[in-house]
Amino acid sequence: MRIRVLLFGQLKDMLGRSEDSVDLEPGARLSHLVDHYSQRFPQFRAFAGSIALSVNQEYAHASVALKEGDEVGLLPPVSGGKSPVGSTITLESEHCAIVREKIDIEKIRKDTAHPGDGAAVMFDGVVRNNTRGRRTLYLDYEAYENMALNEMEKLAQAALQRYQVRDVRAVHRLGRLEIGESSIVIVVASAHRGAAFDACRWLIDTLKKTVPIWKKEYFEDGAVWADGEPFPEDIRPGQ
Repeated sequence: MRIRVLLFGQLKDMLGRSEDSVDLEPGARLSHLVDHYSQRFPQFRAFAGSIALSVNQEYAHASVALKEGDEVGLLPPVSGGKSPVGSTITLESEHCAIVREKIDIEKIRKDTAHPGDGAAVMFDGVVRNNTRGRRTLYLDYEAYENMALNEMEKLAQAALQRYQVRDVRAVHRLGRLEIGESSIVIVVASAHRGAAFDACRWLIDTLKKTVPIWKKEYFEDGAVWADGEPFPEDIRPGQ
């Protein structure tokens, strides 16, 4: 059976491509696919224990059985590369969006305004000019786009239930971002400030660990993929 494989971040650079097609025996599991790449690319082995896996845009355990035509994502730890040049496509869900142009913060704030709110807490993630003292020229973000939007929406829905806030908006930008530009904006609206603060903090902290978005940092002497945080236990591949 033939499986479509998508690669991101360091894995894409390591294998020299962003997409692959692999023939496996019927009944093969995700773990067999990981073994396939570990055997073909020795440098891949160092990542095998830290990546997450997805099947048809849903996180999946390594024991999941594959079937003909499945789309598998090999996902390095996320930290929010490159997007298609010239593309301005916007992906939207009920509470979230992924864009490739400047985030309209004022529009997000107006869209979430409600006379019954006592608080509107906003997180604005801004590109800074250095990383650990090293001068940063610009950043480039890439994503497993449809899956990223789905995971963002899941977090928004979870925040609404968990913290009982009235509304949530989250917008993430892809592509090249200059110093001082916003990469992500989250707004949480609520009757009470405590719930809004808690929900906003939980959203950005969780998003940075679970949503498949990666960033590449460009310096005067080269570029590197930003180190991501380890995936939570429940979405690590296992065996």
